[in-house]
Amino acid sequence: MKRSMKKQFISLLLCITMLLPIFSACSTDATSESKGDEKGDKIELTFWHSMGGNGGEGVDHLVKKFNEENDQNIHVKAVYQGEYDDALTKLRSSASGKDVGADLVQVFELGTSYMIDSGLIKPMQEFIDVEGYDISQIEPNLAAYYTIDGKLNSMPFNSSTPLLYYNKDIFEKAGIKEAPSSLEELKEVAPALMEEGGAEMAISMSIYGWWLDQWMNKQGLDMWNNENGRAGKPTEVSFDDNGGMEKALTAWKDLYDEGYAPNVGRKGGTPEFVSGKSAMTFASTASLTQILDEVGEKFEVGTAYFPAVSEDDPQGVSIGGASLYAIDSGDEEKMNAVWEFVKFLISPESQAYWNQQTGYFPITTAAQEEKVFKDNIAEKPQFQTAIDQLHDSNPESQGALSPVYQESRQIMESEVENMLNGNVTPKQATKNMAEQIQAAMENYNLANKK
Repeated sequence: MKRSMKKQFISLLLCITMLLPIFSACSTDATSESKGDEKGDKIELTFWHSMGGNGGEGVDHLVKKFNEENDQNIHVKAVYQGEYDDALTKLRSSASGKDVGADLVQVFELGTSYMIDSGLIKPMQEFIDVEGYDISQIEPNLAAYYTIDGKLNSMPFNSSTPLLYYNKDIFEKAGIKEAPSSLEELKEVAPALMEEGGAEMAISMSIYGWWLDQWMNKQGLDMWNNENGRAGKPTEVSFDDNGGMEKALTAWKDLYDEGYAPNVGRKGGTPEFVSGKSAMTFASTASLTQILDEVGEKFEVGTAYFPAVSEDDPQGVSIGGASLYAIDSGDEEKMNAVWEFVKFLISPESQAYWNQQTGYFPITTAAQEEKVFKDNIAEKPQFQTAIDQLHDSNPESQGALSPVYQESRQIMESEVENMLNGNVTPKQATKNMAEQIQAAMENYNLANKK
C-alpha cells in the first residue's frame, strides 16, 4: 500500500513538473499582452500613392523606416494605386462621403482644385497652425502652387519642373556652345545639329500638355479667367483670346514642318534622345537619373532651362509632380498620426534620400545641407540646373488651377496630335481646345453649383 502511494506521489510530481513550462508560458504571454495594452493599439494608416519604379522603392523604404522608428505606435501601409490619372479617377469613384479607404493620398497637381472642392480633405494649414510649424522651411515656389488664399491645402512631396536635356557631343560637333533658351533659337541651331552634328532630329518632343502649360507660364499669360483660377473657380477659357496658345502651337508646328521636331507620339521623346538619335528632348527633372543611367557612356548629357517660346518671354516655369492630402476622417487620433507621418516624409533626412532615389526636388530647404544631397549633386551636377531654374522662377509663375484640368490636358494633347497629323492648323487647334474645355468647365460648375 505504501509502495502504491509512493508511486502515485511520484507520478503527481512528474505531472506538475511537466506542466510548469506551460504555466510559465501562459504567464509570459499575459505579461506581453499587458505590456501591449499599456502601449496601446496600433494606429493603422493607409497611404495611397502613384510611385512606381525607383519612386515606389523610395516610398517603401520611407514607410518601412517610419514604421520602425516612430514611437507613437503608428503603422503605415503604402498601397500603389496606378499612375496619376488612374489614381485620381479611382479616388473620385471610390469616395463615398469621407470614406475613401485611405488616410493620406498622393494626387498630381492637375487634381488640386478637385481635391479642394471635394470636401474630403483636412488642409495641411490646419495642422501647421495648431503646431506652429515653420512653413518657411518649405521651398517657396513649391508651396506657392498648393497655397490658395494663404492656405496650404496639401503638402508638396514629389515636385519637379521640365528641363531641356541635350547631347553635348552633338552640340560640340555642330560648334554650338550653349543650349537654346527659346523655340526661336532652337529653330536657328537645328540645321547645324542635324548636318554637322549628325543628329537624325534636332529635338524629340513628346506630345504632352505640360509643355503647353509651361509656354503659357513663360509668356506670363493665363490659361483661364479669375487670375488663372487662383482668385476663384475659373468660368472662362483665356488662352484663346490672349494669343498665348496659338503662338506656342505655331512654333511647335513650325519645328515639325521643318523636320526638326518629328511626331514621336505621347510616349516618345526620351527613347530617341538616349539612343543618340535626337540632339535634345524635354523631360522632367525627375527623369535625370533614368536618362543618365540609360545613356551611360554613349555621350555626355547636358541640362538647361526649359525654353520659352520667344526670347523676350518674361516668366519662369511652374512645378509638376504631386502632393499629399490628408483625408478628413473625423478621427482626431488618426489625423494627428497622419500629420506625424507627413512631417517625417518632408524632414531634411527623408527629402535628401528621396531626391537621391528619385530625382524629385527636396521640398525642404534644409535637405540641401544633408550629405546625401551634396553627394548626389557632386555625382550628378546636371541636377543643379533644376535647382537654379526653380529658384530663378517665382511664386507668380506657379501655374493655373481648374477642377477640369485633368480633362483639359487630355483635350490639349488630342488637338496637338490633330495638328501634327495635318488635320487642323494651330489656330483651329486652339479654337477646338477652347471650345471643348469651356464646355467641360461649364458642365462642372453647373453640377457643382452651391
